[in-house]
Order: sequence, then C-alpha cells, then structure tokens
Amino acid sequence: MVPVLAIDNLSVEFATQQGPLRALRNVSLQVGAGEVVGIVGESGCGKSTLLSSILGLLAVNGRVTGGQISLKGTDLLGLTEPELDRLRGDRMSVVFQDPMTTLNPVLSIGRQMTDIQYRRSLSAGQKTSRIVAMLAQVGIPDPEQRLSQYPHELSGGMRQRVAIAMAMLAEPELLIADEPTTALDATLEIQIIRLLKELQRNIGCSILFISHHLGLIAELCDSVAVMYAGEIVERGSVRDIFHRAAHPYTQRLLACDPARIQDPTSRLPTILGDVPNLLSIPSGCIFAPRCPHVFGPCRGLRPAQHAAAVDHTAACHLLSTITSNATASLRS
Repeated sequence: MVPVLAIDNLSVEFATQQGPLRALRNVSLQVGAGEVVGIVGESGCGKSTLLSSILGLLAVNGRVTGGQISLKGTDLLGLTEPELDRLRGDRMSVVFQDPMTTLNPVLSIGRQMTDIQYRRSLSAGQKTSRIVAMLAQVGIPDPEQRLSQYPHELSGGMRQRVAIAMAMLAEPELLIADEPTTALDATLEIQIIRLLKELQRNIGCSILFISHHLGLIAELCDSVAVMYAGEIVERGSVRDIFHRAAHPYTQRLLACDPARIQDPTSRLPTILGDVPNLLSIPSGCIFAPRCPHVFGPCRGLRPAQHAAAVDHTAACHLLSTITSNATASLRS
C-alpha cells in the first residue's frame, strides 16, 4: 500500500554568510493511511524545517539538496507553486502552534472559515452549515454565535479549536500538527489531544504530529521518529521508543522528562554538552560529542540505521556491535 506521506533521504541546507548550514541530512520517514506519527526532539533539531519542506514553504535562503517527498505517490518537490497551492489546505492541512498568529485578527471566525472553502462548489448556506457542524464537533459551545466573533474574543483553547476545525474542514489526507498545544495550559493540552484522536478516527486522515512534549507524543501517536541536529536517530513504535529506547540520545531525552523523576530534587536532569554546529558537521556520529557511551567508531564513522527490534531502528554503532557479537555467538 502506498503511504500517505513518504520522505526518502531528504537533505536541506540554508545559505548563510558563514557558508551552507545543513539543517536536514538524509531524513527518511513514512506515514501510513490512518496512522499518527510523532516527531520529537530538542528545539533546533530540524522539526520545523522538515514541516516547511513538506509544505514547500522553505525560507528564500533554503533549498532541498537531495531526496524525495511524496503525498500518496505525488512528488511534492516536482510541483510548481500553483500546483502546491492546490494541495495545501486541501489534501494536506496544518495546525500551527500559535492560533493567535494563525487566525486573521481583523476578520470574523465565520468569514475566515467560509473563505477557506473557496474550492468547494457549495452555496453560502451549505458552507455555513459545514462550519457550524465542525465547530460543534471540536467542542465549541453555541457555534452559531461564534461566527460573528473575532479571534481576540475567544480564549487560547477556543482559538486552537477553531484552527483545528479550519484544518479539518478540508477533510485532508494528511494533517500536520506543529506543536499545537504549546500556547495552552496542561488541562487544555489533554483536551486538544483527545480532540485530535477523535477527529482522526472520524475523518480517517493521517497525522504527522510535531512536538517536544514527550507525554503528548506517547498519548497520541502510533509510532515515533526521534530527531537530533537534523537527523532521525531512532524510529519505532511508541512502546519501543518509550520502553526500549535504543539510541543514547533518546535514552537521555527520556531521562530529562520531569514526569520520570521519582525523588524530590532541586536539579533537573540535562544532556551535557552542546548541539553541534551545523555549518561544520562532524565526520562520525552526530551525537558522539555528548554521548556517554562513545567508543572507537563513533568519532570517525557515520552510523547506519541498525535494527533494535521489528520495525525499530536506531543510528548507533552500539547496535552494530551487539548484532555482530550475537552473530558470532550463534556461529560458534
């Protein structure tokens, strides 16, 4: 079956005064039909660059230097701007992290939600009926009354629900959620995640969920890709990533989750060292300068993706060593 979204060896760089900054390097990822895939990592790991690449919205100094991106077999990198415009907001929709900047502050909610249906051959009344039904579906009370209101008249949680409703009105094949709960408190975060799960079941779309919040990833997603400094260092199911993490970066990232701290402490766990300079990529493992398990090959040889289990891989020389030792034991 053709995946809804397929990214194969994607590389992206940005032109800077200091030289090319290699923001993404050989990123591969698939989102299957009806699947929710999470992308997690520290700030600056490349999550937003990946989003911009999928949507064809890279900054003017950014360019794709290699790889492919396809939506249900359609090569997105080969499309013209008008062709991309016909896909964006139709076959793929986005929910951004700040609804106050997503929504137009000088247009009413009803006007904005009517305008985004310009592709549909429906009467004004039919469009309004769809808006009211979708606002009700995302849990907004008295949806008819909201049509005349402006974004500043709604709370942060309500604005985000409106943004989700707008994205879902298109009934997309792929919904990209870019840290959609960042501006919300913990209670609203839970509500938004439950809402996304319910809408995903009802509409049947696939979701690419981008976040640095480990708890939300665990709650919503089927599988997870862990990014570090422009590379995917580990991929697997939610259970594999959260209970059997194979890459040292993933292990340290999980250890930094405050929810996992058992004993009272005045010092939160951190990952020692600094994120590498992407203007000058080290020759070996990208995580080697910060890794507590670094050994010989790590500093000079780029690790391949090695199997940690079925459908669970990590780019780590430790797995290569374990596999080699297990193979030698079997042969002996």
